[in-house]
Amino acid sequence: QVQLVESGGGLVQPGGSLRLSCAASGSILTINTMAWYRQAPGKQRELVGSISRGGTTLYKEAVKGRFTISRENAKNTVYLQMSSLKPEDTAVYYCNADVLSSTGWGTNWGQGTQVTVSS
Repeated sequence: QVQLVESGGGLVQPGGSLRLSCAASGSILTINTMAWYRQAPGKQRELVGSISRGGTTLYKEAVKGRFTISRENAKNTVYLQMSSLKPEDTAVYYCNADVLSSTGWGTNWGQGTQVTVSS
């Protein structure tokens, strides 16, 4: 079984920064795209950004220039560096990864980590 474990969430003031981490573990052969999603209360889960195995990134327009996604393939870990945070960034942030295991390809999700931007 593949598991994604997230860390780094918390309370931060507007304009502040946070770095989220997500490490995949289990019977992993390889991981292709990894992504970050978020879900605010009363809203649909939305894609924040993604990164391919080779490092090509994609971002939601609202976070471009403020958020940066990176990964360390040897550690099966993806990061989300968030800067210039705004109250509207408040949400539960989820990690997602397309993982190849002995059972084939599957999409896996982390448990989510709360990010609260408030004074």
